[in-house]
Amino acid sequence: MNKRLALLLLLWPGHALAEFSFDYDFDAHQKTWQELQAQLPAAPKVANLIPFEVGPAAPHRYFLDRSAISAGTDGVVRYTVVVRTAGGAENVSYEGMRCASAEQKIYAFGRPNGDWARNKYAGWQPIALRQASSYQRELFEYWFCTQDGPADMKAIQRAVASGGIRRD
Repeated sequence: MNKRLALLLLLWPGHALAEFSFDYDFDAHQKTWQELQAQLPAAPKVANLIPFEVGPAAPHRYFLDRSAISAGTDGVVRYTVVVRTAGGAENVSYEGMRCASAEQKIYAFGRPNGDWARNKYAGWQPIALRQASSYQRELFEYWFCTQDGPADMKAIQRAVASGGIRRD
């Protein structure tokens, strides 16, 4: 009897495959997202670095280069971040963040001489929104992708000027 029921469901006009086809056809007119080509900025200068807090569990110090923040027409916020570790090392990276999909990408790594090394394995990755010590989470929630408007340079400039959106 179970085989007959399964066969009947497969032959029924309202089967899930018909619904899937409808959904597919319905969304087929939407354009696929296309990323703009990112230009690497100049190496960060100490005078342009803005500190930002990640949380009490984060042992490092974090900085944004105010001169390297941009919001593209593709919806990507691009920025340079400098991380000074508790051990004294300094890591520099040029990154992108998609507010619409909560993803981040590292385009390049800074070298001590001021040059950039392109990330050969650059790809969009989900932002660790549940990880308290994620600097990308901090930038996503309180600097770039705020309620004022995702990837909006005016909102980002206000956040940069005020040290991020204040937490209650």
